[in-house]
Amino acid sequence: MADESNIHEEEPFEEDEVDETSFRSVKDAVLFAIDVSSSMLKSRPSSDPKKPGEESPASAALKCAYHIMQQRIISNPRDMIGVLLYGTQSSKFYDEGEESHGDLSYPHCYLFTDLDIPSAQEVKELRSLAEDEAQARKILQPSEERVSMSNVLFCANQIFTSKAPNFLSRRLFIVTDDDNPHAENKSLRSAASVRARDLYDLGITIDLFPISHPDHEFDTSKFYDDIIYKTSPSDGEAPAYLQPDTHMTTAQGDGISLLNTLLSSIHSRSVPRRSLFTNVPLEIGPNFKISVNGYLLLKRQEPARSCYVWLGGETPQIARGMTTHMADDTAHTIEKSEIRKAYKFGGEQISFTPEEQQALRNFGDPVIRIIGFKPLSALPIWASVKHPSFIYPSEEDYVGSTRVFSALQQKLLKDRKLALVWFIPRRNATPTVAAMIAGSEAVDENGVQKVPPGMWILPLPYADDVRKDPESSLTPAPEPLTDAMRQVLQQLQLPKAVYDPQKYPNPALQWHYLILQAMALDEDLPEQPVDKSLPKYRQIDKRAGDYVLAWSDELNAQSEKMFGGTAATTSTLVKRGPKDHADGGESAAKPAKRPKIEGGSLDDDVKQNFHKGTVSKVISPPHIPVIELIAKTCHLQLTMPTLKEFLSNHGLASAGKKADLVDRVEQYFEQKF
Repeated sequence: MADESNIHEEEPFEEDEVDETSFRSVKDAVLFAIDVSSSMLKSRPSSDPKKPGEESPASAALKCAYHIMQQRIISNPRDMIGVLLYGTQSSKFYDEGEESHGDLSYPHCYLFTDLDIPSAQEVKELRSLAEDEAQARKILQPSEERVSMSNVLFCANQIFTSKAPNFLSRRLFIVTDDDNPHAENKSLRSAASVRARDLYDLGITIDLFPISHPDHEFDTSKFYDDIIYKTSPSDGEAPAYLQPDTHMTTAQGDGISLLNTLLSSIHSRSVPRRSLFTNVPLEIGPNFKISVNGYLLLKRQEPARSCYVWLGGETPQIARGMTTHMADDTAHTIEKSEIRKAYKFGGEQISFTPEEQQALRNFGDPVIRIIGFKPLSALPIWASVKHPSFIYPSEEDYVGSTRVFSALQQKLLKDRKLALVWFIPRRNATPTVAAMIAGSEAVDENGVQKVPPGMWILPLPYADDVRKDPESSLTPAPEPLTDAMRQVLQQLQLPKAVYDPQKYPNPALQWHYLILQAMALDEDLPEQPVDKSLPKYRQIDKRAGDYVLAWSDELNAQSEKMFGGTAATTSTLVKRGPKDHADGGESAAKPAKRPKIEGGSLDDDVKQNFHKGTVSKVISPPHIPVIELIAKTCHLQLTMPTLKEFLSNHGLASAGKKADLVDRVEQYFEQKF
């Protein structure tokens, strides 16, 4: 068994594609700093009649932190997440607490979840704080005196320094509705600015998530413009577009919309986007170079095993892999320096030393060299066989790169041209001929940037990658039939005729994460996945049903003209009424009757399972009804419906998780016997 690090270390010359390891393996440390004030704890009623209820900004922020932690524990198990509450009546920081004697280091700062890889217990505790009002009242008590933002930032500094000193990505998320915490004290404002500068000097980025009051818009110019910097001085890889948007959206409104807005804003900046390659020269002409960074903005997400787990001991443990090479004849351990690679050619094995292999694969230093220009229309649709890389200028190697890059990007956009480039992203990488395409800036309805202006590097296929289309005879459709289908398609367009991938998560990936989450947090397994990509059949039928039937009639008419009487003259398309959609009509299959228990009673079955200690286990073949299975074979275990029926028959509560039901059944028999 070998881990990924050993594989990459042993075979550094086997890369045929752009390596994405550096993009995937960046560790991220996120610390939530949530303001606990009277206004943050004040509930806001929902304006949506379909979703009644109240939600306070503090509760919404805690739920956002819980959702992020819930996802990261599965998708990014090496990332660290912490929750710091400031402005609380009680204080807690590592060994210090409410019962500590002497002065507190950080008064009114409560470190609820330490910055670390979140465990299942910490996720449960954060969920309990966000949903349990009794526990929230114990901790979420605002202090009478105002907390110093300088202390809050210095406390965050200590947490990052002690827990994540070597992380490449360290970020502080501040959630507050107070746009001017030190309005009357200039010394505290100045001290907070100094502490914020210290964080940025350490490479820690501060992200602000402001919450506006119903009657007051959050104004960042009063205080936070001196705290939040647009770029991180120590991170030369991060261009301006990776930082918070200049048009910063503020969460406001009722409780439900507040939670959705805040969660969407945090999700948009929850994943760090790092460079795929850095400071690669873009050679426009002889002795004319600028430096650019490459980013992987589009990537297919797939379930991946992050580590191996050994289950042979008392508790599961993470296994670390090691690779050992042995000779077949002598079983002697072979060192890495003794290994030479060989290739078969003409029936013989030709071996190469690592130095010779490296020389064979060396095509020069990393470069993006422009070799010509073509009209944008010359790029066929089938040329997009690999995902593109986004490039953005960097001033680290060549001063003035941004100005030259911007001029080239605007010229390509204006003339609708692309640049053919010779692309070597990294040493020992296989060179490719690619198309460098200029991309314009895209903003949403609020003026917030969604896609930055820049250029894309699209690797083009070689001649060996292109296949000929199969021979086929095409009969074009008549004009009336095409016009009828055009009306159907016009009714089926997405909102604003734009596909937004943020609205359609991968259902298979989300189902995978839900199962892992339920197993890790000891929750009930979900019944079915939530698939937002499923078509909305009722809306489609309502908007385009009549047009589809009209197209069907036109198809029959055109078929009659072309093929005579051999074509079908009646349509099989029948528009169903709303009642058919709702209940499926009278012919819908009725639910199967519950099988009758033969021999023995339910009480006897539960009693026998209790004595055998198998009440809480489940073995149920899917093709045999559970009740019938228990009745015929009493030694099998009990399921949720059986436990609920037993408890209901004996006047006990039947609500709750299976563990609770099992406890009630066992308590019943313990008291009885």
